Amino acid sequence: MLSPEEIAGIAAKALDDKKAQNVKVLKTAEQTVLADYFVICNGTSSTHIKALVGEVDKQLSEAGEPPMRREGLRSDIWVLMDFGSVIVHVFTEEARKFYNLERLWSDSEEVDPSSLPRP
Repeated sequence: MLSPEEIAGIAAKALDDKKAQNVKVLKTAEQTVLADYFVICNGTSSTHIKALVGEVDKQLSEAGEPPMRREGLRSDIWVLMDFGSVIVHVFTEEARKFYNLERLWSDSEEVDPSSLPRP
């Protein structure tokens, strides 16, 4: 079983591997019981968003942590992947600006994705 830090690290790397834009990792453990980390990024098109989600799913499933739930797969603007302790948000650029999760969770700590451990 992976730690929340490892799940967030794998997710961030998977997003980076597929050229996600503006990948951010927020440590939310002190602010909410929803998750220890939010991983947020945006894609350039609905096809790119599907590729990003597919890569996160693939890498974490191979590491033994498949998503518990996915929301928004039929939507072209925001897909949420719930890994229990980590929630991955993949947006279009416009939806990301509109929902502005970084502002909503501005009291959480931003973590450098490259500092997160990977198994």
